[in-house]
Amino acid sequence: MENIGLSIKDELEMLKEKALEGIKAAQDLPKLEEMRLLYFGKKGEMTRILKGLGKLTPEERPLMGKIANDIKQDLTLLLENRIKEIKDKELENMILCNKIDITLPGKTPAAGRLHPLTRILGEIKSAFIGMGFEVVEGPEVETEYYNFEALNIPADHPSREMWDSFYFRPGLLLRSHTSPVQIRTMEKRTPPVKIISCGKCYRRDAVDATHHWTFHQVEALLIDDKTTFSDLKGVLLQFARTIFGQKRQAKFIPSYFPFTEPSAEMAIDCFVCEGKGCRVCKQSGWIEIMGAGMVNPRVLKMAGYDPEKYQGFALGMGAERIAMLKYDISDIRLFYDNDLRFLEQF
Repeated sequence: MENIGLSIKDELEMLKEKALEGIKAAQDLPKLEEMRLLYFGKKGEMTRILKGLGKLTPEERPLMGKIANDIKQDLTLLLENRIKEIKDKELENMILCNKIDITLPGKTPAAGRLHPLTRILGEIKSAFIGMGFEVVEGPEVETEYYNFEALNIPADHPSREMWDSFYFRPGLLLRSHTSPVQIRTMEKRTPPVKIISCGKCYRRDAVDATHHWTFHQVEALLIDDKTTFSDLKGVLLQFARTIFGQKRQAKFIPSYFPFTEPSAEMAIDCFVCEGKGCRVCKQSGWIEIMGAGMVNPRVLKMAGYDPEKYQGFALGMGAERIAMLKYDISDIRLFYDNDLRFLEQF
């Protein structure tokens, strides 16, 4: 085994001499990178020699390991110094050739910023978390059962026309709303349930200023044995005041959703004109921001809850709509065009 130890030591000394000569002779960065890979790459000479240390006796291994490590550190330091020397020389040459004017002020790198959708989703989540809701997630690829049937939307229900969906095959589709997350959560938990779900949804909508085939939706669900419509109104009003200002007032307009009964559309007084009438509220003084209602007893029953014992409410809104209203954005396509002129305003 002694001969093996001497062989490895000799190899290390030869490698050091050869590497020192090659690194010192290199006159540009590509050549130095070539040296680095030759000696320290995954298939480099130093790597190959170090693998041979395993053949040594336990007594020889620490000594050879120290020698190898010292040589590696010396060569690495030399390589770094040569790289710095060449970079400094290249910079000096550029200055001498007037390619860089060192008298000019420096350029401040542009600061990163949140996408407006990321920002509004964060504000929405924060508003509901502040009221004790938990954020949950679910799959974007859904079955028809969770996307429709468990929400009281059977195959022959006319309301399915509202959700013109993308199908992979019969029974499997891209979710058209985040309501399936509510059903999945209800199946796994016993009341009380107090959650919000946020995420992408997909519908076969024609793209225009207010519609897009992909969008973000936020939905909230509260199930307990003493939940009332008054609780729903209180949560919605608190949310509206958190997002649009503490002076906001709300009104509820009767509506229809297959998974809630009774159902309503919530509108707030216009935060731009204070209800007087303007372009944003279309001269009405009110802005509709979301739909909501008490969970339909059939939905509770399909999720395994006793509708005689438990009640709850659900609400849903489009994150893009909330952002467009709050930030005065006129076209939903701007969120997805990646135009820096638009994004840098936020």
